[in-house]
Amino acid sequence: MKIYMVGVVGAGQMGNGIAQVLAAKGYRVMLVDLNREALDRGLQVISQSCDRLIKKEKMSSAEKSDLIGKITQSTKMADLAPCDLVVEAVTENVEVKLQIFRELDRLVKPEAILVSNTSSISITQIAAATARPEKVAGMHFMNPVPLMKLVEGIRGLQTSDETFKVLSDLTQKLDKVFVEARDMPGFVVNRILMPMINEAVYALYEGIADASGIDEAMKLGTNQPMGPLTLADFIGLDTCLAIMKVLYEGLGDSKYRPCPLLVKYVEAGWLGRKSGRGFYEYDRA
Repeated sequence: MKIYMVGVVGAGQMGNGIAQVLAAKGYRVMLVDLNREALDRGLQVISQSCDRLIKKEKMSSAEKSDLIGKITQSTKMADLAPCDLVVEAVTENVEVKLQIFRELDRLVKPEAILVSNTSSISITQIAAATARPEKVAGMHFMNPVPLMKLVEGIRGLQTSDETFKVLSDLTQKLDKVFVEARDMPGFVVNRILMPMINEAVYALYEGIADASGIDEAMKLGTNQPMGPLTLADFIGLDTCLAIMKVLYEGLGDSKYRPCPLLVKYVEAGWLGRKSGRGFYEYDRA
């Protein structure tokens, strides 16, 4: 199966990053979000990302113009109808994702592949919400998408070999590395990463050290590029909590119980960089 046009649902930090890397490799992209402001912000982020690449002499102004020209924006899901592949990149909420996949299944041409960028939710469950489960799979891109090389490929019970091969080939064309992960809560990366972040929150909750001390210790003691609490703020504390809930409920093991402090921060609206405050405070200007 040939991929010419790719739809991306969701213009947030993951969606606009996925749109950027697809357009950079020559694919026509239909970027859909029900919120027009989110679409405008998404295109602005893509433009700024290209400007940084131009400054580093990794892209020319002409290449930026060509890339931006390959991305069409829309607030209408129906505009995804002609796409050969659609990538869903919305919030980590299973009911929201199931609703989107039911709608995509109804609107997008029958031969198209439907993919979720979920970082933790069952692909088998998502596929079962459609009439084309053999054409549904997971492609979990890492954030920030233009810089991170990994794509976790997740095959649901129903996913066909042909579908999975198309996605593996596409990942290679995007100059990324495709690692197959079993359809279990958290897959590979978040099954390991999120409990570490959650444990760092417990260390803060129990007063073992302050936030900067925890991050500095992990950076210097384990050679991580950023501390776990800084990383949590970057990911979004609401996303971290949602993934921990999937792990806790899906695996039934108390070691995955979300830290009460993480729950409280999310309840307070302290979501990290995107809200201006998480474990640290940020300038939202």
